[in-house]
Amino acid sequence: MKRILSVLLTIPLFLCALSVQAADVRIGVLAKNGPAKAMKKWAATGDYLTAKLGKSFKIVPLDFDKVNPAIEANEVDFFLINSSMFVTAKVKFGASAIATMINSRQGQSLKSFGGVIIASAYNDAINSIEDIKGKSFMAVKKSSFGGWQMAYKTIKDKGIDPFTDFASVDFAGKHDNVVFAIQNEVAQAGTVRTDTLERMVASGDVAMEDFKIINKQSSDFPFVYSTTLYPEWPLAKTAATSDALAQEVAAALKAVNKDDAAAKKAKIIGWTDALDYGPVEDLQKALSVGAFAN
Repeated sequence: MKRILSVLLTIPLFLCALSVQAADVRIGVLAKNGPAKAMKKWAATGDYLTAKLGKSFKIVPLDFDKVNPAIEANEVDFFLINSSMFVTAKVKFGASAIATMINSRQGQSLKSFGGVIIASAYNDAINSIEDIKGKSFMAVKKSSFGGWQMAYKTIKDKGIDPFTDFASVDFAGKHDNVVFAIQNEVAQAGTVRTDTLERMVASGDVAMEDFKIINKQSSDFPFVYSTTLYPEWPLAKTAATSDALAQEVAAALKAVNKDDAAAKKAKIIGWTDALDYGPVEDLQKALSVGAFAN
Protein backbone atom coordinates (compact mmCIF):
# COMPACT_ATOMS: atom_id res chain seq x y z
CA MET A 1 0.00 0.00 0.00
CA LYS A 2 2.84 2.37 0.90
CA ARG A 3 4.50 1.59 -2.41
CA ILE A 4 1.31 2.39 -4.37
CA LEU A 5 0.87 5.64 -2.42
CA SER A 6 4.47 6.60 -3.15
CA VAL A 7 3.95 6.03 -6.86
CA LEU A 8 0.72 8.03 -6.87
CA LEU A 9 2.44 10.94 -5.12
CA THR A 10 5.25 11.05 -7.69
CA ILE A 11 2.91 11.18 -10.71
CA PRO A 12 1.98 14.88 -10.33
CA LEU A 13 5.66 15.76 -9.91
CA PHE A 14 6.55 13.78 -13.02
CA LEU A 15 3.77 15.41 -15.05
CA CYS A 16 4.84 18.85 -13.84
CA ALA A 17 8.46 18.21 -14.84
CA LEU A 18 7.30 16.90 -18.20
CA SER A 19 5.20 20.02 -18.72
CA VAL A 20 8.15 22.31 -17.97
CA GLN A 21 10.42 20.31 -20.24
CA ALA A 22 7.88 20.49 -23.07
CA ALA A 23 7.21 24.23 -22.74
CA ASP A 24 7.81 26.25 -25.88
CA VAL A 25 10.70 28.68 -26.06
CA ARG A 26 8.95 31.78 -27.39
CA ILE A 27 10.61 34.19 -29.80
CA GLY A 28 8.70 37.44 -30.25
CA VAL A 29 9.13 38.99 -33.70
CA LEU A 30 8.12 42.51 -34.67
CA ALA A 31 5.36 41.97 -37.23
CA LYS A 32 5.86 45.27 -39.06
CA ASN A 33 3.96 43.99 -42.10
CA GLY A 34 1.42 41.86 -40.25
CA PRO A 35 1.54 38.51 -38.42
CA ALA A 36 1.11 36.33 -41.53
CA LYS A 37 4.19 37.79 -43.21
CA ALA A 38 6.16 37.58 -39.95
CA MET A 39 5.36 33.87 -39.66
CA LYS A 40 6.20 33.24 -43.31
CA LYS A 41 9.55 34.91 -42.80
CA TRP A 42 10.60 33.53 -39.41
CA ALA A 43 8.83 30.18 -38.86
CA ALA A 44 11.76 28.37 -40.49
CA THR A 45 14.10 29.89 -37.89
CA GLY A 46 11.92 28.44 -35.13
CA ASP A 47 12.02 25.06 -36.88
CA TYR A 48 15.81 25.30 -37.27
CA LEU A 49 16.35 26.00 -33.56
CA THR A 50 13.94 23.23 -32.60
CA ALA A 51 15.87 20.72 -34.68
CA LYS A 52 19.27 22.05 -33.61
CA LEU A 53 18.68 22.30 -29.86
CA GLY A 54 16.02 19.65 -29.20
CA LYS A 55 13.66 22.18 -27.62
CA SER A 56 10.40 23.48 -29.07
CA PHE A 57 10.76 27.05 -30.38
CA LYS A 58 7.64 29.07 -31.20
CA ILE A 59 7.57 32.31 -33.21
CA VAL A 60 5.21 34.93 -31.73
CA PRO A 61 4.37 37.85 -34.08
CA LEU A 62 4.02 41.15 -32.20
CA ASP A 63 2.54 44.46 -33.31
CA PHE A 64 4.56 47.58 -32.50
CA ASP A 65 2.43 48.36 -29.42
CA LYS A 66 2.57 44.77 -28.14
CA VAL A 67 6.36 44.44 -28.03
CA ASN A 68 7.17 46.15 -24.74
CA PRO A 69 4.24 44.63 -22.79
CA ALA A 70 5.25 41.14 -23.98
CA ILE A 71 8.87 41.68 -22.91
CA GLU A 72 7.95 43.24 -19.56
CA ALA A 73 5.49 40.43 -18.74
CA ASN A 74 7.95 37.71 -19.86
CA GLU A 75 5.45 36.47 -22.42
CA VAL A 76 8.44 35.83 -24.70
CA ASP A 77 11.90 34.44 -23.93
CA PHE A 78 13.70 36.04 -26.88
CA PHE A 79 12.69 38.76 -29.31
CA LEU A 80 13.68 40.22 -32.67
CA ILE A 81 12.87 43.91 -33.08
CA ASN A 82 14.47 46.99 -34.59
CA SER A 83 17.64 48.33 -33.00
CA SER A 84 15.98 51.32 -31.35
CA MET A 85 13.16 49.26 -29.84
CA PHE A 86 15.80 46.87 -28.50
CA VAL A 87 17.58 49.70 -26.68
CA THR A 88 14.26 50.63 -25.05
CA ALA A 89 13.85 47.04 -23.86
CA LYS A 90 17.46 46.98 -22.66
CA VAL A 91 17.16 50.14 -20.60
CA LYS A 92 13.64 49.57 -19.27
CA PHE A 93 13.48 45.81 -18.82
CA GLY A 94 17.07 44.57 -18.61
CA ALA A 95 17.08 42.79 -21.98
CA SER A 96 20.39 41.96 -23.67
CA ALA A 97 21.36 41.30 -27.29
CA ILE A 98 22.77 37.85 -28.04
CA ALA A 99 23.29 38.10 -31.82
CA THR A 100 23.00 40.58 -34.69
CA MET A 101 21.31 39.75 -37.97
CA ILE A 102 23.39 39.81 -41.16
CA ASN A 103 20.85 41.12 -43.64
CA SER A 104 20.66 40.32 -47.34
CA ARG A 105 19.48 43.19 -49.52
CA GLN A 106 19.78 43.20 -53.30
CA GLY A 107 22.46 40.52 -53.04
CA GLN A 108 24.48 42.49 -50.48
CA SER A 109 25.56 41.24 -47.04
CA LEU A 110 24.81 43.92 -44.45
CA LYS A 111 25.46 44.26 -40.71
CA SER A 112 24.35 47.90 -40.64
CA PHE A 113 21.72 50.15 -42.17
CA GLY A 114 20.78 53.78 -42.31
CA GLY A 115 18.17 56.27 -43.42
CA VAL A 116 17.88 58.02 -46.75
CA ILE A 117 16.24 61.43 -47.10
CA ILE A 118 14.65 62.00 -50.50
CA ALA A 119 12.91 64.64 -52.56
CA SER A 120 11.60 64.69 -56.08
CA ALA A 121 14.33 65.15 -58.68
CA TYR A 122 12.12 67.81 -60.25
CA ASN A 123 11.79 69.90 -57.10
CA ASP A 124 14.45 72.57 -57.56
CA ALA A 125 13.61 74.16 -54.20
CA ILE A 126 15.04 71.30 -52.11
CA ASN A 127 18.72 70.38 -52.37
CA SER A 128 19.74 70.22 -48.71
CA ILE A 129 18.24 69.54 -45.29
CA GLU A 130 18.09 73.28 -44.68
CA ASP A 131 15.91 73.66 -47.77
CA ILE A 132 13.20 71.48 -46.19
CA LYS A 133 12.34 74.30 -43.77
CA GLY A 134 8.79 75.38 -44.45
CA LYS A 135 8.15 72.29 -46.59
CA SER A 136 6.08 69.16 -45.97
CA PHE A 137 7.87 66.00 -44.80
CA MET A 138 6.81 62.34 -44.76
CA ALA A 139 8.23 59.47 -42.68
CA VAL A 140 7.15 55.92 -41.85
CA LYS A 141 6.28 55.80 -38.13
CA LYS A 142 7.55 57.58 -35.04
CA SER A 143 8.80 54.20 -33.78
CA SER A 144 10.50 53.34 -37.10
CA PHE A 145 14.25 53.46 -36.57
CA GLY A 146 15.35 53.55 -40.22
CA GLY A 147 12.16 55.17 -41.45
CA TRP A 148 12.20 58.17 -39.09
CA GLN A 149 14.49 58.28 -36.05
CA MET A 150 17.78 58.19 -37.98
CA ALA A 151 16.70 61.06 -40.21
CA TYR A 152 15.27 62.93 -37.23
CA LYS A 153 18.69 62.76 -35.52
CA THR A 154 20.47 63.92 -38.70
CA ILE A 155 18.04 66.81 -39.13
CA LYS A 156 18.33 67.83 -35.47
CA ASP A 157 22.14 67.75 -35.73
CA LYS A 158 21.74 70.52 -38.34
CA GLY A 159 20.03 72.67 -35.71
CA ILE A 160 16.60 72.11 -37.24
CA ASP A 161 13.48 70.95 -35.40
CA PRO A 162 11.26 69.22 -37.97
CA PHE A 163 8.16 69.64 -35.80
CA THR A 164 8.49 73.41 -35.75
CA ASP A 165 10.65 74.24 -38.79
CA PHE A 166 8.92 72.03 -41.36
CA ALA A 167 5.45 72.90 -42.64
CA SER A 168 4.28 69.44 -41.57
CA VAL A 169 5.56 66.02 -40.53
CA ASP A 170 3.28 63.13 -41.44
CA PHE A 171 3.66 59.35 -41.14
CA ALA A 172 2.64 57.02 -43.96
CA GLY A 173 2.88 53.70 -42.09
CA LYS A 174 5.04 51.89 -44.67
CA HIS A 175 8.31 52.69 -46.41
CA ASP A 176 6.88 52.25 -49.91
CA ASN A 177 4.06 54.69 -49.11
CA VAL A 178 6.63 57.39 -48.32
CA VAL A 179 8.38 56.89 -51.66
CA PHE A 180 5.09 57.05 -53.53
CA ALA A 181 4.14 60.19 -51.59
CA ILE A 182 7.30 61.93 -52.81
CA GLN A 183 6.82 60.62 -56.34
CA ASN A 184 3.21 61.90 -56.43
CA GLU A 185 4.10 65.19 -54.70
CA VAL A 186 1.89 64.45 -51.71
CA ALA A 187 4.92 65.47 -49.63
CA GLN A 188 7.93 67.52 -50.68
CA ALA A 189 10.54 65.46 -48.84
CA GLY A 190 10.66 62.27 -46.82
CA THR A 191 12.72 59.48 -45.37
CA VAL A 192 12.88 55.69 -45.59
CA ARG A 193 15.40 53.05 -44.54
CA THR A 194 18.32 52.28 -46.81
CA ASP A 195 17.74 49.87 -49.73
CA THR A 196 14.05 50.82 -50.02
CA LEU A 197 14.61 52.89 -53.15
CA GLU A 198 16.85 50.29 -54.78
CA ARG A 199 14.33 47.52 -54.02
CA MET A 200 11.46 49.52 -55.53
CA VAL A 201 13.56 50.35 -58.59
CA ALA A 202 14.45 46.68 -59.04
CA SER A 203 10.78 45.71 -58.90
CA GLY A 204 9.86 48.39 -61.45
CA ASP A 205 7.73 50.44 -59.04
CA VAL A 206 9.77 53.64 -59.41
CA ALA A 207 12.75 55.01 -61.32
CA MET A 208 15.83 56.20 -59.44
CA GLU A 209 16.19 59.26 -61.69
CA ASP A 210 12.90 60.59 -60.33
CA PHE A 211 14.47 61.18 -56.90
CA LYS A 212 17.32 63.18 -55.41
CA ILE A 213 19.17 62.12 -52.28
CA ILE A 214 19.38 64.85 -49.66
CA ASN A 215 22.52 65.04 -47.46
CA LYS A 216 24.01 62.15 -49.47
CA GLN A 217 26.87 60.33 -47.73
CA SER A 218 29.75 58.46 -49.33
CA SER A 219 31.41 55.20 -48.21
CA ASP A 220 31.64 51.57 -49.30
CA PHE A 221 28.05 51.02 -48.11
CA PRO A 222 26.24 49.64 -51.18
CA PHE A 223 23.06 51.78 -51.03
CA VAL A 224 22.36 55.50 -51.07
CA TYR A 225 22.05 56.98 -47.58
CA SER A 226 21.83 60.28 -45.71
CA THR A 227 22.40 59.43 -42.06
CA THR A 228 24.81 57.69 -39.72
CA LEU A 229 24.82 53.91 -40.20
CA TYR A 230 23.65 51.83 -37.24
CA PRO A 231 23.86 48.09 -36.43
CA GLU A 232 21.22 45.77 -37.86
CA TRP A 233 18.41 44.23 -35.80
CA PRO A 234 19.47 42.11 -32.81
CA LEU A 235 18.00 38.95 -31.41
CA ALA A 236 17.79 39.60 -27.68
CA LYS A 237 16.87 37.74 -24.52
CA THR A 238 14.63 38.96 -21.75
CA ALA A 239 16.06 39.43 -18.26
CA ALA A 240 14.32 36.24 -17.11
CA THR A 241 15.82 34.02 -19.83
CA SER A 242 18.83 32.02 -18.65
CA ASP A 243 22.29 32.86 -19.93
CA ALA A 244 22.86 29.16 -20.64
CA LEU A 245 19.88 28.97 -23.00
CA ALA A 246 20.87 32.28 -24.59
CA GLN A 247 24.36 30.94 -25.30
CA GLU A 248 22.88 27.83 -26.90
CA VAL A 249 20.60 29.90 -29.12
CA ALA A 250 23.36 32.33 -30.10
CA ALA A 251 25.71 29.50 -31.05
CA ALA A 252 23.00 27.81 -33.11
CA LEU A 253 22.11 31.02 -34.93
CA LYS A 254 25.74 31.76 -35.78
CA ALA A 255 25.86 28.34 -37.41
CA VAL A 256 23.05 29.26 -39.84
CA ASN A 257 24.25 29.03 -43.43
CA LYS A 258 22.95 31.37 -46.12
CA ASP A 259 21.62 28.31 -47.99
CA ASP A 260 19.61 27.06 -44.99
CA ALA A 261 15.83 27.48 -45.09
CA ALA A 262 16.09 29.62 -41.94
CA ALA A 263 18.19 32.16 -43.86
CA LYS A 264 16.41 31.94 -47.21
CA LYS A 265 12.92 32.40 -45.75
CA ALA A 266 14.07 35.34 -43.62
CA LYS A 267 16.03 36.80 -46.56
CA ILE A 268 19.18 37.09 -44.50
CA ILE A 269 22.76 35.81 -44.78
CA GLY A 270 22.92 34.62 -41.18
CA TRP A 271 23.90 35.90 -37.73
CA THR A 272 26.99 37.28 -36.02
CA ASP A 273 28.04 38.24 -32.49
CA ALA A 274 25.93 41.04 -31.04
CA LEU A 275 27.24 44.41 -32.21
CA ASP A 276 27.57 47.59 -30.14
CA TYR A 277 24.18 49.29 -29.76
CA GLY A 278 25.64 52.22 -27.78
CA PRO A 279 25.22 54.63 -30.74
CA VAL A 280 21.53 53.72 -30.86
CA GLU A 281 21.19 54.53 -27.18
CA ASP A 282 22.95 57.87 -27.83
CA LEU A 283 20.39 58.61 -30.57
CA GLN A 284 17.51 57.94 -28.19
CA LYS A 285 19.01 60.25 -25.59
CA ALA A 286 19.55 63.01 -28.16
CA LEU A 287 15.97 62.76 -29.44
CA SER A 288 14.29 61.98 -26.09
CA VAL A 289 12.61 58.95 -27.63
CA GLY A 290 12.24 55.30 -26.68
CA ALA A 291 13.65 54.64 -23.22
CA PHE A 292 14.40 58.35 -22.79
CA ALA A 293 11.03 59.78 -23.81
CA ASN A 294 9.58 62.44 -21.52
